[in-house]
Amino acid sequence: MALKVREMGLRAASAIVLAPLAVFAVWLGGVWITAVMMAACVLLAMEWSRMSAREGWKPIFGAVGLALLAAVAVTHATGLSAGLVLMVFGAALAGIFARSRGLSMTDAAYGVLYIGWPAVLFIWLRDGNSAAGFYWVTLTFAVTWSADIVAFLVGSTVGGPKLWPRYSPNKTWSGFLGGLAAGTVAGAAMSMLPGAGAPSLWWSALLGLAAAAAAMAGDLWESALKRRFGVKDAGAIIPGHGGLLDRVDGLMFAIVVVAAGRALFLHFGGVA
Repeated sequence: MALKVREMGLRAASAIVLAPLAVFAVWLGGVWITAVMMAACVLLAMEWSRMSAREGWKPIFGAVGLALLAAVAVTHATGLSAGLVLMVFGAALAGIFARSRGLSMTDAAYGVLYIGWPAVLFIWLRDGNSAAGFYWVTLTFAVTWSADIVAFLVGSTVGGPKLWPRYSPNKTWSGFLGGLAAGTVAGAAMSMLPGAGAPSLWWSALLGLAAAAAAMAGDLWESALKRRFGVKDAGAIIPGHGGLLDRVDGLMFAIVVVAAGRALFLHFGGVA
């Protein structure tokens, strides 16, 4: 119990420091959020490379990092389509480079796609300095953080059957359901953000539910990846959380779902 209390304290302290910085960068938007995203991509590329290619991680870090930086920069400058094309091209080049070094082609290419998809979609979601962009990105943060915190609290308090014991023995069905409920409520609440031109409360609640499920799936997926590579944490940069990848694994999946939600909203005549 004392260990759980200490872990919760570290998580809370990290969140108190990181959350305002993240929200401030999102509020600024434009080149500022792109700069933050590029810095995050460098750290994530390093963690991925050290986790997936322990002996030869430095050249893989260079290849994966350059591919990610190029994709984010092009997305900021010209738009989502060009960024996605460059990301796929960069993944192929990183894989070919890894193979030339006698390392896993698949792991290097997958690292670019795994980190790159949410990175370029995040820039697209923020949409420069628009109020609607602030709504979409803030919704993603609110849903992911709410789902993560409530899932941890409910799972630790209620316990019960394990969700996926093979890869993540601490996660429970009670925590999963609590996280879904929290994400749904957070999504509904975000529809009231002033000036965002957001969809209806019910639409935002449904998107919050889907994004919360994606966030927790992302957490489980990263647990499976760490088990595959034989590591406990992706890094040690954030107290109570391990590496940056350990902190944003759920957010990465949630971004993809929210981006799909925005695309549907635009398709059906929404203005966002």
